[in-house]
Parts: sequence; structure tokens; C-alpha cells
Amino acid sequence: MTLRVALTVALLAVCAYLGYKIVEDPGSQLFGRTIVAGAADSREVALTFDDGPNPPYTDRILDVLRAEHVHATFFLVGRAVVNYPATVRRIVAEGNALGNHTWDHSHLLVQSRSAMRSELRRTDDAIFRITGVHTRLMRPPFGARDFAVIDEAKAEGYAVVMWSVPLPKDWEQPGDATIAERVVDNVADGSIIVLHDGNRGILCARERLPAQECDRNQDVAATREIIDTLRSRGFRFVTIPQLIADADRAGANAKRTAAR
Repeated sequence: MTLRVALTVALLAVCAYLGYKIVEDPGSQLFGRTIVAGAADSREVALTFDDGPNPPYTDRILDVLRAEHVHATFFLVGRAVVNYPATVRRIVAEGNALGNHTWDHSHLLVQSRSAMRSELRRTDDAIFRITGVHTRLMRPPFGARDFAVIDEAKAEGYAVVMWSVPLPKDWEQPGDATIAERVVDNVADGSIIVLHDGNRGILCARERLPAQECDRNQDVAATREIIDTLRSRGFRFVTIPQLIADADRAGANAKRTAAR
């Protein structure tokens, strides 16, 4: 390989990496406004769970939340919603919030606008039929978005919710203590935390898959550890709707104070 070819390959690799970071960096506002965190002086955090429902692990997480008197936000995959309606009803009945995580966890960047719209609407229809709830929150699979994704989500009436705490890579199953440590070491006021109760909405309880594909017991244990540790540091837990409302209230109060 000549030096020129090697440099070209290296440059393309760097460009590809930068492009990847731009479209999946949770804090980027390049393509439009997203919710990344709450008020910076709120001493509250939001626990969120992606890729479910995935019984029995979602139910075990719900057991922990109920025992700890904590509410969280679950970003649901439509194909799993229709297969596990009892778990979805329980999420809502116990005071947790819901978000739309598309129908089958497809990468929205490679879809047409009509396909994106179908992903969101099918999931919303499924959630509404089971719970009577229309969520106004969505999170794009892999956090990937561009102008079209943000525009389509907003056209459907959604607030796009990202996260502020780096993903703990819980899907790699590094151990519950490691997952919890990766989270709590990066939490600040208003943080949004992401854990996974499922795996891309795969129907783990119905399909014969390797145990590691579906097992979220480490997330169950990590959830309790995260709650205990952050509570000891003075944090309280809220849903994403509450986080948004509190941030809006704090912003309005700051404007009134500045106007005096």
C-alpha cells in the first residue's frame, strides 16, 4: 500500500468516525433541539430503560422500583409491546412514564420519512390500545438522528429524549457493580440515565435465543445499587415528564428573577 493510499484510508476512517459521533453524540443539538438533561441545580435525576418490555426482567426492575418508591421512564419497542401487554399495563399502573422507541428498533437514518412515521405511529397505536396513553416522548434507536429524524419526530408531536450520563454498556454484561459504578460516577444535577431492560425489542421470552442475548439480571441489580447510592448523595428520582416540567419551572423562575 502506497503512502497516499494509506493516508486516504486513514482520512476516510477519521471522517467516518466523526460522522458517527455527530449523529449519535447524545449532547449534540446540530440537527435540532433534544432533551439531554434537566435543570442543572435540581438535585434530581431520571432513570430510563430502553428496548423493552422484556419479561421477566422488566417485571423484576418494576419490583425494585416499587420497593424503592421510585418512578422511571420506559422507552418501549412496539413489537414487544404487542407481545407483552401485561407488563406494559403494569409499567403505567405503577406510575411510570412511557416513551416511543420505534416499532422494531431499526436505524432511522437509513429509513424514508414515511417509514419513520410508520415506526412511530405503529408503536403509539400499540401503546394506546393497551394502556390508553399517548406518549409524547421518543428516543431514536442507538441515539442516531439527523434533520429528517428530528423533523419527523416533531411533526408527530414528540419531544426527542437523549441522555447525559455516558451509556454504561450494560448490554455487554460487565457485572452489576460495574454498571452501577459507571453510572453514579457520571451523575450530576438533572442527569438522564439509560439502562436496558431488553435487547432491541427482541421477543426474548418467545424466541429460542442464547441466554446472554436476553438476560438483564445485571440491570435489575444495578438499578437497586444506583438508587441506593444516589439517594445517599441527596438525589431524588423523577420521570422524564417531571424532569421537563421542573426544568421549565426553574427556567421561568430564573427569567422572573432576572427581570426584577
